[in-house]
Amino acid sequence: MKINVVGSSGSGKSTLAQHLARELALPYIELDALFWQPNWTPAPDPAFLAHIKRALSASGWVLDGNYDRTRPIKWANVEVVIWLDLPAWRILFQVLKRTLWRSLKGEVLWAGNRETLRKALFSRDSILLWAITSLGPIRRRYQAIMSDPSCSHIHFVRVQTQQALTALRADPRTFLTAASKTKALA
Repeated sequence: MKINVVGSSGSGKSTLAQHLARELALPYIELDALFWQPNWTPAPDPAFLAHIKRALSASGWVLDGNYDRTRPIKWANVEVVIWLDLPAWRILFQVLKRTLWRSLKGEVLWAGNRETLRKALFSRDSILLWAITSLGPIRRRYQAIMSDPSCSHIHFVRVQTQQALTALRADPRTFLTAASKTKALA
């Protein structure tokens, strides 16, 4: 199975993708880990895209992340795209909680980078500002993509409630099988 978990910052992509990878015994691939270099330097696109191609050469995987420019590579063979589209208040609460936790604990992220309260709260590069301003555009983009004929080979699962997320986490195989048979969105 080849799964891509997408959604806005703070929606729970990484948490869900890691859980699915464990439950389904598939490799977990995190796009942020392939993109960010030391000192929050983005990887140049040729290197970033090459890393993705290598990572996706496995027979199955759970991929975490959006990065629109990677879509032709990551969705060429994807089977399921799980879109975490939870309520805005929940997403903003989660990103705030996560950012505060990471900043206060000095958690090491990709390539040795760390979030800081100053950058998170008082910077043009604020993850909180990004979460607030990108939520609407991300929703519009994925709604359009789901109806795009060029993506008809992909089974989309749109998770909009905590109940659906809980069901997916509790029994991923059954949830994904049921969702694919009904063609319904969660």
